[in-house]
Amino acid sequence: MSNTSPSRPARRAELLAAGAAAVTVVLWASAFVSIRSAGDAYSPGALALGRLLAGALTLGVICLLRREGVPPRSAWRGIAISGLLWFGFYMVALNWGEQQVDAGTAALVVNTGPILIALLGARLLGDPMPPRLLAGMAVSFAGAVTVGLSMSGEGGSSVLGVVLCLLAAIAYAGGVVAQKPALGSASPLQVTTFGCLVGAVLCLPFAGQLVREAGDAPASATLNMLYLGVFPTALAFTTWAYALSRTTASRMGATTYAAPALVV
Repeated sequence: MSNTSPSRPARRAELLAAGAAAVTVVLWASAFVSIRSAGDAYSPGALALGRLLAGALTLGVICLLRREGVPPRSAWRGIAISGLLWFGFYMVALNWGEQQVDAGTAALVVNTGPILIALLGARLLGDPMPPRLLAGMAVSFAGAVTVGLSMSGEGGSSVLGVVLCLLAAIAYAGGVVAQKPALGSASPLQVTTFGCLVGAVLCLPFAGQLVREAGDAPASATLNMLYLGVFPTALAFTTWAYALSRTTASRMGATTYAAPALVV
């Protein structure tokens, strides 16, 4: 009895982390479709700001209810970098890219990110790169390519759109690697909330566009923007941070290869 008891909390933690990662993948996959829908009425910067404001408001309320304070000083460097790269630049670039290419192609190109995460994680965080992980990533990426190509539109993809999605992938990878050390001294909710706030501040120059476009946008586009803020941002980035705090950046990055298969 004593031999099995210590393993139960560890097993429960593993299951919770796996469940959190699954929630993240499903919600992020849905984001590609919602971005394309909302992008018909909102420009890239305005959509990013609206999404981040909705996410920051949701996260702020949760933080107040849970009485989570300001993150410690040691976490701020990672929070600031991830906020600038991932919450800010990534979202603007992805929104713009999705106006040039279809959702399947965007999901495919952005999913070069896990490879960059693995390389940066090994270089900057000392993450191990066992052969089984590398082989699994290669197989998963090949599957993502197949699925992404099958969902691509009939026309050729815009070069600008592909470049923007690639820049989004680079920002995503940099944000994840910066976020990982911050989770050593701050909670997943704190890291997500304040990273989202940093991204929102970065996007404030688009406030005028957001106000103007919100007045003319159909309700469906605005609802998609709010959905993006509450679910793929507030919820999914928090579940991501929770899972990331319990494993390596490389392993977490590899889980997102399921996203192109879920984009419909």
